[in-house]
Amino acid sequence: MPTPPSSPRLGWRDAGRDLLLGTACVGCGCPGRTLCAACESTLPRRGHLARPTPAPPGLAPPFSGGEYDGLLKALVNAHKERGAFSLAAPLGRVLGDVTTSLLDAAGWPRSGPVTLTPVPSRTAVVRRRGHDPLLRVARAAAARLRAQGTPATVSRLLVAGGVVQDQAGLDAAERAVNLAGTMRSVRPRTVRRPGVLVVVDDVLTTGATAREAQRALEEAGVPVLGIATVAATRRRVAPPGPDACPPR
Repeated sequence: MPTPPSSPRLGWRDAGRDLLLGTACVGCGCPGRTLCAACESTLPRRGHLARPTPAPPGLAPPFSGGEYDGLLKALVNAHKERGAFSLAAPLGRVLGDVTTSLLDAAGWPRSGPVTLTPVPSRTAVVRRRGHDPLLRVARAAAARLRAQGTPATVSRLLVAGGVVQDQAGLDAAERAVNLAGTMRSVRPRTVRRPGVLVVVDDVLTTGATAREAQRALEEAGVPVLGIATVAATRRRVAPPGPDACPPR
Protein backbone atom coordinates (compact mmCIF):
# COMPACT_ATOMS: atom_id res chain seq x y z
CA MET A 1 0.00 0.00 0.00
CA PRO A 2 1.48 3.41 -0.94
CA THR A 3 2.51 5.81 1.80
CA PRO A 4 0.43 9.01 1.81
CA PRO A 5 2.62 11.87 0.48
CA SER A 6 2.71 15.42 1.81
CA SER A 7 0.23 16.72 -0.77
CA PRO A 8 -2.83 14.45 -0.28
CA ARG A 9 -4.84 15.32 -3.40
CA LEU A 10 -1.94 15.14 -5.85
CA GLY A 11 -0.19 12.32 -4.06
CA TRP A 12 -3.18 9.99 -3.83
CA ARG A 13 -3.98 10.66 -7.49
CA ASP A 14 -0.43 9.61 -8.35
CA ALA A 15 -0.62 6.54 -6.12
CA GLY A 16 -4.06 5.57 -7.40
CA ARG A 17 -2.88 5.71 -10.99
CA ASP A 18 0.10 3.55 -10.07
CA LEU A 19 -2.17 0.91 -8.50
CA LEU A 20 -4.53 0.82 -11.47
CA LEU A 21 -2.07 1.03 -14.34
CA GLY A 22 1.18 -0.12 -12.83
CA THR A 23 4.39 1.85 -13.06
CA ALA A 24 7.67 1.59 -14.85
CA CYS A 25 10.95 3.40 -14.28
CA VAL A 26 11.14 6.51 -16.47
CA GLY A 27 14.83 5.80 -16.98
CA CYS A 28 15.05 2.12 -17.95
CA GLY A 29 11.42 1.06 -18.29
CA CYS A 30 11.63 -1.72 -15.72
CA PRO A 31 8.31 -2.32 -13.93
CA GLY A 32 8.06 -1.14 -10.35
CA ARG A 33 8.95 2.28 -9.01
CA THR A 34 8.69 5.43 -11.14
CA LEU A 35 12.46 5.72 -10.69
CA CYS A 36 14.30 2.51 -9.90
CA ALA A 37 17.18 2.39 -7.44
CA ALA A 38 19.71 1.64 -10.18
CA CYS A 39 18.74 4.68 -12.26
CA GLU A 40 18.47 6.90 -9.19
CA SER A 41 22.04 5.99 -8.25
CA THR A 42 23.26 7.53 -11.53
CA LEU A 43 21.79 10.97 -10.85
CA PRO A 44 24.37 13.78 -10.45
CA ARG A 45 25.46 14.61 -6.91
CA ARG A 46 27.10 17.94 -7.68
CA GLY A 47 26.65 20.86 -10.03
CA HIS A 48 28.86 22.43 -12.67
CA LEU A 49 29.01 25.87 -14.20
CA ALA A 50 26.68 25.84 -17.21
CA ARG A 51 27.08 29.26 -18.79
CA PRO A 52 25.10 29.64 -22.05
CA THR A 53 26.85 30.66 -25.24
CA PRO A 54 26.18 33.47 -25.80
CA ALA A 55 25.27 34.38 -22.23
CA PRO A 56 22.92 37.26 -21.44
CA PRO A 57 24.97 40.23 -20.21
CA GLY A 58 25.22 40.30 -16.43
CA LEU A 59 23.86 36.78 -15.89
CA ALA A 60 24.70 35.51 -12.41
CA PRO A 61 26.73 32.26 -12.46
CA PRO A 62 24.41 29.42 -13.54
CA PHE A 63 25.06 25.92 -12.17
CA SER A 64 23.44 22.73 -13.45
CA GLY A 65 23.43 19.04 -12.64
CA GLY A 66 24.07 17.93 -16.20
CA GLU A 67 22.85 17.92 -19.77
CA TYR A 68 19.16 18.17 -20.52
CA ASP A 69 19.15 14.72 -22.04
CA GLY A 70 18.68 11.09 -21.11
CA LEU A 71 17.51 10.45 -17.55
CA LEU A 72 17.41 14.09 -16.41
CA LYS A 73 15.24 15.05 -19.37
CA ALA A 74 12.94 12.09 -18.77
CA LEU A 75 12.55 12.99 -15.09
CA VAL A 76 11.81 16.67 -15.74
CA ASN A 77 9.23 15.93 -18.42
CA ALA A 78 7.51 13.08 -16.58
CA HIS A 79 7.16 15.20 -13.45
CA LYS A 80 6.14 18.39 -15.23
CA GLU A 81 3.90 17.17 -18.03
CA ARG A 82 2.72 13.71 -16.99
CA GLY A 83 2.10 14.31 -13.30
CA ALA A 84 4.64 11.81 -11.91
CA PHE A 85 4.67 13.60 -8.58
CA SER A 86 6.93 11.10 -6.85
CA LEU A 87 9.77 12.40 -9.03
CA ALA A 88 9.80 15.73 -7.18
CA ALA A 89 11.99 14.14 -4.49
CA PRO A 90 14.85 12.91 -6.72
CA LEU A 91 14.69 16.09 -8.80
CA GLY A 92 14.86 18.08 -5.58
CA ARG A 93 17.92 16.13 -4.45
CA VAL A 94 19.66 16.99 -7.71
CA LEU A 95 18.70 20.66 -7.43
CA GLY A 96 19.78 20.78 -3.80
CA ASP A 97 23.19 19.32 -4.61
CA VAL A 98 23.60 21.74 -7.53
CA THR A 99 22.84 24.60 -5.15
CA THR A 100 25.45 23.28 -2.71
CA SER A 101 28.06 23.32 -5.49
CA LEU A 102 27.12 26.90 -6.34
CA LEU A 103 27.43 27.94 -2.68
CA ASP A 104 30.80 26.22 -2.37
CA ALA A 105 32.10 27.97 -5.50
CA ALA A 106 30.95 31.30 -4.08
CA GLY A 107 32.64 30.64 -0.75
CA TRP A 108 29.34 30.86 1.10
CA PRO A 109 29.44 28.79 4.33
CA ARG A 110 27.13 25.79 4.29
CA SER A 111 25.75 26.91 7.64
CA GLY A 112 24.73 30.27 6.14
CA PRO A 113 21.04 30.90 5.36
CA VAL A 114 19.92 30.49 1.76
CA THR A 115 16.68 31.46 0.04
CA LEU A 116 15.60 29.59 -3.09
CA THR A 117 13.37 31.59 -5.42
CA PRO A 118 11.69 29.61 -8.21
CA VAL A 119 11.25 31.11 -11.66
CA PRO A 120 7.47 31.71 -11.73
CA SER A 121 5.04 29.82 -13.92
CA ARG A 122 2.03 31.55 -15.41
CA THR A 123 -1.26 30.96 -13.63
CA ALA A 124 -2.84 29.47 -16.75
CA VAL A 125 0.00 26.98 -17.13
CA VAL A 126 -0.21 25.90 -13.48
CA ARG A 127 -3.97 25.49 -13.85
CA ARG A 128 -3.58 23.37 -16.98
CA ARG A 129 -1.00 21.08 -15.37
CA GLY A 130 -2.87 20.87 -12.09
CA HIS A 131 0.24 21.63 -10.05
CA ASP A 132 3.31 23.86 -9.88
CA PRO A 133 6.16 21.45 -10.67
CA LEU A 134 9.06 23.81 -10.03
CA LEU A 135 7.69 24.89 -6.65
CA ARG A 136 7.45 21.24 -5.58
CA VAL A 137 11.02 20.55 -6.70
CA ALA A 138 12.31 23.73 -5.02
CA ARG A 139 10.75 22.68 -1.72
CA ALA A 140 12.37 19.25 -2.03
CA ALA A 141 15.70 20.95 -2.77
CA ALA A 142 15.38 23.13 0.34
CA ALA A 143 14.67 20.01 2.40
CA ARG A 144 17.81 18.39 0.95
CA LEU A 145 19.89 21.44 1.90
CA ARG A 146 18.48 21.53 5.43
CA ALA A 147 19.25 17.84 5.89
CA GLN A 148 22.87 18.66 5.03
CA GLY A 149 23.03 21.52 7.54
CA THR A 150 22.21 24.52 5.33
CA PRO A 151 19.25 26.58 6.63
CA ALA A 152 17.35 26.85 3.34
CA THR A 153 13.89 28.23 2.65
CA VAL A 154 11.76 28.73 -0.46
CA SER A 155 10.21 32.13 -1.16
CA ARG A 156 8.06 32.96 -4.16
CA LEU A 157 9.41 36.45 -4.66
CA LEU A 158 8.50 36.65 -8.34
CA VAL A 159 5.32 36.69 -10.38
CA ALA A 160 4.93 36.36 -14.14
CA GLY A 161 3.11 38.95 -16.20
CA GLY A 162 3.00 40.49 -19.63
CA VAL A 163 2.56 38.75 -22.96
CA VAL A 164 5.08 36.11 -23.99
CA GLN A 165 4.99 34.39 -27.36
CA ASP A 166 5.98 30.76 -27.84
CA GLN A 167 9.77 30.64 -27.47
CA ALA A 168 10.30 27.56 -29.63
CA GLY A 169 12.62 28.48 -32.48
CA LEU A 170 13.75 31.78 -30.98
CA ASP A 171 17.47 32.42 -30.64
CA ALA A 172 19.08 33.84 -27.50
CA ALA A 173 18.63 37.50 -28.48
CA GLU A 174 15.01 36.96 -29.51
CA ARG A 175 14.22 35.16 -26.26
CA ALA A 176 15.69 38.02 -24.26
CA VAL A 177 13.50 40.53 -26.10
CA ASN A 178 10.47 38.26 -25.73
CA LEU A 179 10.92 37.97 -21.94
CA ALA A 180 11.97 41.55 -21.16
CA GLY A 181 9.77 43.03 -18.44
CA THR A 182 7.64 39.91 -18.00
CA MET A 183 8.50 39.30 -14.34
CA ARG A 184 8.22 41.45 -11.28
CA SER A 185 9.14 41.09 -7.65
CA VAL A 186 6.35 40.93 -5.09
CA ARG A 187 8.65 42.45 -2.46
CA PRO A 188 9.26 46.18 -2.04
CA ARG A 189 12.70 47.63 -2.73
CA THR A 190 13.30 48.10 1.00
CA VAL A 191 13.26 44.35 1.74
CA ARG A 192 16.62 42.95 2.84
CA ARG A 193 16.59 39.19 3.35
CA PRO A 194 19.22 37.46 5.51
CA GLY A 195 21.77 35.26 3.82
CA VAL A 196 21.93 34.82 0.06
CA LEU A 197 19.36 34.25 -2.67
CA VAL A 198 19.56 31.68 -5.46
CA VAL A 199 17.16 31.64 -8.42
CA VAL A 200 16.13 28.07 -9.27
CA ASP A 201 14.64 26.54 -12.41
CA ASP A 202 14.34 23.08 -13.94
CA VAL A 203 16.18 23.68 -17.23
CA LEU A 204 18.60 26.36 -18.45
CA THR A 205 18.50 27.04 -22.20
CA THR A 206 19.68 30.44 -23.40
CA GLY A 207 19.66 31.97 -19.90
CA ALA A 208 17.09 34.60 -20.92
CA THR A 209 14.48 33.41 -18.40
CA ALA A 210 16.99 33.30 -15.54
CA ARG A 211 18.30 36.75 -16.47
CA GLU A 212 14.79 38.20 -16.48
CA ALA A 213 14.16 36.73 -13.02
CA GLN A 214 17.48 38.15 -11.83
CA ARG A 215 16.63 41.59 -13.26
CA ALA A 216 13.26 41.72 -11.48
CA LEU A 217 14.81 40.80 -8.14
CA GLU A 218 17.75 43.15 -8.42
CA GLU A 219 15.53 46.05 -9.43
CA ALA A 220 13.62 45.39 -6.19
CA GLY A 221 16.88 45.62 -4.26
CA VAL A 222 17.37 41.86 -3.80
CA PRO A 223 20.80 40.66 -5.03
CA VAL A 224 21.11 37.23 -6.65
CA LEU A 225 24.10 35.00 -5.87
CA GLY A 226 23.56 32.60 -8.75
CA ILE A 227 21.23 30.39 -10.75
CA ALA A 228 20.71 26.67 -9.97
CA THR A 229 18.99 24.30 -12.40
CA VAL A 230 18.48 20.57 -12.65
CA ALA A 231 19.74 20.47 -16.24
CA ALA A 232 21.06 22.63 -19.07
CA THR A 233 20.71 22.19 -22.80
CA ARG A 234 23.43 19.98 -24.22
CA ARG A 235 25.74 22.24 -26.16
CA ARG A 236 25.72 24.85 -23.41
CA VAL A 237 27.19 22.85 -20.53
CA ALA A 238 30.75 24.02 -19.88
CA PRO A 239 33.35 22.77 -17.40
CA PRO A 240 34.16 25.01 -14.42
CA GLY A 241 36.49 27.82 -15.42
CA PRO A 242 38.08 30.93 -13.94
CA ASP A 243 34.66 32.62 -13.63
CA ALA A 244 33.09 29.72 -11.74
CA CYS A 245 33.04 31.62 -8.45
CA PRO A 246 30.35 34.29 -8.19
CA PRO A 247 31.24 37.51 -6.34
CA ARG A 248 30.33 37.68 -2.67
